[in-house]
Parts: sequence; structure tokens; C-alpha cells
Amino acid sequence: QVQVVESGGGLVQAGGSLRLSCATSGSTFRINAIGWYRQAPGKQRELVATFNRDGRTNYGDSVKDRFTISRDSAKNTANLGTVYLEMNRLKPEDTAVYYCNADDRYSTSVFWGQGTQVTVSS
Repeated sequence: QVQVVESGGGLVQAGGSLRLSCATSGSTFRINAIGWYRQAPGKQRELVATFNRDGRTNYGDSVKDRFTISRDSAKNTANLGTVYLEMNRLKPEDTAVYYCNADDRYSTSVFWGQGTQVTVSS
């Protein structure tokens, strides 16, 4: 099992920045990728960014060039531990609950966190 905990959400003005953290624990050696997703009221959950075990990253079109996903570089291990989402030039349409997940490279399991609210005021 893998536990996923998000933190760092809050209220920010448009044009501002926030950094979200996704901390994983438990059997982290099982993690193939950690991803950030978001869901605004009345909308489907959408991809924000993913960070793969091999270092590849992927971004949703609406956040490219504004958001950056990275991992905790202090730990000298191939296992993904904590992943960060640096969000810059925030817009009101970025308002959503941001969820982090970790997918299992040995099965089809996906482990989700509880989410953290990000609100961008205009």
C-alpha cells in the first residue's frame, strides 16, 4: 500500500504563486508515477501534471509554461517520495481541488490523496 498526502493549498490572488506538495509513504518502491489532477465544481477531474519514475514529465495544456512539477532531489533514491507542483501566474480558472495520485508499477492500483483546495481570486 501507498499513502498519499497533499498540502500547500490556499487562497491566492490572480497572478500569484503557490507550491503544492505530495508526500508519499509506505511501499513507495511500487510507485511508477505521481500525478496531480484537479477538479473544479461541476467539471470533470483533469490532468495537471505527472512525474514518472524515469524522470519524464507531462503537463495538461492549460497549465503548460505556468506550472512545474518536480521531485524531492535531496533523496538519493530512484523511488519517488515527495513531488512538488509549483504554480505560477495563477488564474481564477485554476480554482479547484487538487488531488495527487500514485500509480503502482506492479498492478493497476492507483492511490489517491484527499485533495487540497486552491482558490484564485480575481
